[in-house]
Amino acid sequence: MSKKDKKTCIKGIGLCGFGSGSNSAAVDVQDGKVVRIRNFRYDKEYTPEEMKPWRLQVNDKIFEPTMKSLLPPYSMIYKKRTYSKNRIPYPMKRVDWDPEGERNPQNRGISKFVRISWDEATDLIAKELKRVYKEYGPYTVLAQGDGHGETKTVHAAHGCQMKLLDLLGGYTLQARNADSWEGWYWGAKHVWGQDPVGQGKQTNLFKDISENSKMVLFWGCDPETTPWGWGGQQASRLSYWFTDIGIKSVYICPDLNYGAAVHADKWIPVLPNTDLAMQFAIAYIWLTEDSYDKDYIETHTIGFDYLQRHALGEDGTEPKTPEWAEKICGVPARTIKALARKWAKEATTIAHSNGGSYIRSCYSHEPARMEVCLLAMQGLGKPGRNQFKFIEWQLFGSNEQMPAPRSEFIPTVKSAYTGWRYTMSPQFLPKTLIPKAIQSDEPLTWYGQTMAGYPREDQFIEYQYPIEGGAPIHMIWTDTPCWTTCWTGGNEMIEALRNSKIECIVAQHPWLENDCLFADIILPTSTKMESRDISVDTLSGNFNHLFYEEQCIEPVGEAKSDWEAVCEVAQKLGLLEQYTDGMSEMDLIEKGFMESGVQTKISFEEFLAKGYYMIPTADGWEDDIPGFGKFYQDPKQYPLETPSGLLEIFSQDLADVFPDDQERKPYPQWIAFGESHSESLLHPKSEKYPYLIVSNHPRWRVHANLDDISWLREIPTCKVAGPDGYLYEPVWINPVDAEKHGIQSGDIVKLFNDNGWVLGGAYVTERIRPGAIYQDHGARLDPIKAGEGDRGGANNLICVSNTVSKNCAGEVTSGFLINIEKCDLDALKAEYPEAFNREYDPGTGVCLSSWIVGGAE
Repeated sequence: MSKKDKKTCIKGIGLCGFGSGSNSAAVDVQDGKVVRIRNFRYDKEYTPEEMKPWRLQVNDKIFEPTMKSLLPPYSMIYKKRTYSKNRIPYPMKRVDWDPEGERNPQNRGISKFVRISWDEATDLIAKELKRVYKEYGPYTVLAQGDGHGETKTVHAAHGCQMKLLDLLGGYTLQARNADSWEGWYWGAKHVWGQDPVGQGKQTNLFKDISENSKMVLFWGCDPETTPWGWGGQQASRLSYWFTDIGIKSVYICPDLNYGAAVHADKWIPVLPNTDLAMQFAIAYIWLTEDSYDKDYIETHTIGFDYLQRHALGEDGTEPKTPEWAEKICGVPARTIKALARKWAKEATTIAHSNGGSYIRSCYSHEPARMEVCLLAMQGLGKPGRNQFKFIEWQLFGSNEQMPAPRSEFIPTVKSAYTGWRYTMSPQFLPKTLIPKAIQSDEPLTWYGQTMAGYPREDQFIEYQYPIEGGAPIHMIWTDTPCWTTCWTGGNEMIEALRNSKIECIVAQHPWLENDCLFADIILPTSTKMESRDISVDTLSGNFNHLFYEEQCIEPVGEAKSDWEAVCEVAQKLGLLEQYTDGMSEMDLIEKGFMESGVQTKISFEEFLAKGYYMIPTADGWEDDIPGFGKFYQDPKQYPLETPSGLLEIFSQDLADVFPDDQERKPYPQWIAFGESHSESLLHPKSEKYPYLIVSNHPRWRVHANLDDISWLREIPTCKVAGPDGYLYEPVWINPVDAEKHGIQSGDIVKLFNDNGWVLGGAYVTERIRPGAIYQDHGARLDPIKAGEGDRGGANNLICVSNTVSKNCAGEVTSGFLINIEKCDLDALKAEYPEAFNREYDPGTGVCLSSWIVGGAE
């Protein structure tokens, strides 16, 4: 590519991954460099008449799709990620890892790296693969190949290594748990089915809410933050639209989040992971005031009497009155009563955008299935009474997951996708159980494959690691190096990564961050700006479209794409032809087009010439029955995916398979702590750790992505500048709690519990309720003492390591107990001089040169 090129390329800069694209952008390139990123215009090659835009009208108000993509800030500034000072410039090897001698696993995360060539790096990887397969047999390599990141197809960011490992005899799959849907997956599925993830039907809910709902409850939901990385800013437009047409927006969350600050008619600040108490109190009001739909309960549900007895205290437990709930959740009884009565009188939809302590905490299956029960009590599926999602529209290519008017078809590029396809390996491990599996000398058992997409019944099947004839893990190959800062019990994972059983860790990634620090061999991979590809935009809620992604720039440094990196290893193993099936990059792009659904509308040559194809809105979308409308109208003709076809408030399957499970009974129950968890202010543990942490999807990142963007780090709510010049992850604390500890805005504080500690910069504000402390998850790891203390504020390191509950192998990443204190930076610097003397750039964070012997060349 000539450096004199001046062109504009189309790139999808959504960060969902898995080949599910969004946030299509126009990328301007000049002199071989990305100079700006703009919204992509749909009408450059197609007229509005050809696209057939949908239209919603309420009185004199109009809501319709825009003629350009609705990019979030992340996408607009992505050139800064491409040219980050944190880009890995060349292959590297940990300086004290010697495959022929001492491997020194105890020094992972401590010792530095040295430069090696691609030839040496791929030789080492190929030799290690051959050795471990010969010595230990199949399944000895753990493949970590999932996660949210760049959405690529041919050059898939996650899972390219799995096909190669299959050719070698197999691997142990890191089975991604239902991380954004834990409560729905482990709880709600047993009430209403709703595979793949346990959330409600979304069909045509834009229209239904607009025309029929009087109130929307934004429960643990921030539509101005979480949807950005997945689908841009349509969720924001929709939130404004609800207000414009008179729908009341009520936010129920511990923090006055960014959506609540702009859109809330009422903010109800509930303590983290205590929503269940409030839900039961609402049910109590409806039961005692006879304000629920008894006819619907009679015809559409089974087992309601169990819930009724528990709510009223007729089963030997305390009655779940609003006064009872107030002591637990911190919401005044009068507020609970008022909400319950308004909800009973007016058509109400509950909205979510995933994440937070409502659905990713201890026992999250309970508030999730209790929510379904509340919806049932007011006639789930009636006009204006459904569960709505601001995110993941058309998830898994399903029109049932599309609340906007549907298009003629949903395009797909899965046939060209080289990454992980949600397929299983004979031997697998739930992502949440990997640290325990590595460190245990005994077989590990659990229930369910834990991955979204598997039916409810799978949760009743017991699995084991290692399988019969399998082998324990002795090598890890990751292209998803963010376990420590995105999952549950990160410090426990650090300990596992240093276990001598793990003889080699290979990481491939564009940036030196997080789990890369614990690798033995690192391969530099490219961003999507550096390769050709084909992609879709199906998550944004405007128009579906397929587009060709031209290569914008040459690879940065010695980077290769994830697919090319695996090809290099395959070449050394003599398996390149089998790995690629003899197909080139352009062959795969054409294959993706020919099986996309677009191939019958336009030729491949015309597609390349125009660069994209817009899929029109479907005729007759207005008549699509919304949400659970069909089930509401006729539950026998349109049954749910439950054994009875009805809403199963009592699950006989749970009763039969887990008769002794006191943490997830066959019906929703109030539970504060139990066998698996003591993370409650009602537990004696709270005397030592008196606060509940709120750890949301971050405002200025997507999980662990983007923490090195200077334009974001300049924003006051992104980082807090310390007296040492370091930019710390913000910690929101209420003035009442701050005063107890003598904390003021700008102070550097330590968050801690039995699992370790992380630092942060205090932001004293009434936007977080008393008793709760808020710090976003996903901050870039900057270990002060790896496995114990972190400067970057990566609070997943101190998450509890137990799963959702004893038979539910999901994650717990919010709503757990911590304490806070003002930090003595001088004392920490004296104790850990090396950690505090790493080369640092305020615009990027810790410089990669700090981790390379002699600094970066």
